[in-house]
Amino acid sequence: MSERAVTISEVARHAGVAVSTVSYVLSGKRAISADTRRRVLDSVRVLGYHPNAGARALASRRSNVIALVLPLRVGMHVPVLMQFATSVVTEARRYDHDVLLLTADEGSDGLRRAAASALVDGLVLMDVELHDSRVPLLKDLAEPSVLIGFPSDSAGLTCVDLDFARAGALCVEHLAERGHREIALLGAPSVVYDRGTGFARRTREGFAVAMAETGLTGVALPCEEDFDRVCAAITGLLDSRPGLSGLVVHNEAAVNHVLGALRQSGRRVPDDIAVVAICPDDIAERSSPPLTSVLIPAEEVGRQAVRLLMEKLEGRAVPDGTLLQPRLTVRAST
Repeated sequence: MSERAVTISEVARHAGVAVSTVSYVLSGKRAISADTRRRVLDSVRVLGYHPNAGARALASRRSNVIALVLPLRVGMHVPVLMQFATSVVTEARRYDHDVLLLTADEGSDGLRRAAASALVDGLVLMDVELHDSRVPLLKDLAEPSVLIGFPSDSAGLTCVDLDFARAGALCVEHLAERGHREIALLGAPSVVYDRGTGFARRTREGFAVAMAETGLTGVALPCEEDFDRVCAAITGLLDSRPGLSGLVVHNEAAVNHVLGALRQSGRRVPDDIAVVAICPDDIAERSSPPLTSVLIPAEEVGRQAVRLLMEKLEGRAVPDGTLLQPRLTVRAST
């Protein structure tokens, strides 16, 4: 048989104060003298009192839970997604919030159900598409939201992300500065482009604009995630473009396959071909050779998303869009 939970009335009797005083000490809603606060907290500790989460939620109209909407779809690199998720969870705890992870690919229906359940105070959404079907509903929900990513029309929304267009351009500029004249982008899997996922499309657009501005020639191609198809893509590129001397890889799952395929084809990195990746630092640093890369700042993006959401929950104004500027680190591959 489980032990009976200690009540707030018992804490008040033990501390010699009113029940309302205990409530004020625990909620911080009113100033309480240091001596009284100490007595209440001593009683809480001695008796082992744990405030009831449901009662707190009813009293404050807050659940102290936010939803992270992260649909697990084909073509998504789960280890990197989990870096974002970990950052959101860690930052939310700093605000005394828990995180409800919603991974089903349910579009607007999933958002509507989460909001109607009163389980969450607000929502953080990932894997944002340029024409995302969830956007119209977000604008109508009472619960505030933040998107990690930008739809094509972000008016009325709060969005944060790496400036992927600038990231793609930065890779081209780096290779141009190194004297390369013909390069290629190996991007996300085809299905990611087909869905219109914002970060993939914007990287490709930034790559194309910078190619035109620098006068380089080349091509941007989707890249699948298995070794055989990566090898086929590399072989096709090298056969069709004998002058190719630089690669930009924006596909974390394929990075090591690309390096393996280049070795298999007899190409040395960076002597025969230079490689730049857009990926987290841990992937770039573990590669052989270590890759020059533009960091995907999952930790910073997750932190910013939660901070923006907390500001909105408090009724404060926030910027509509926050674009983090990319940072390129030069390593052995260029």
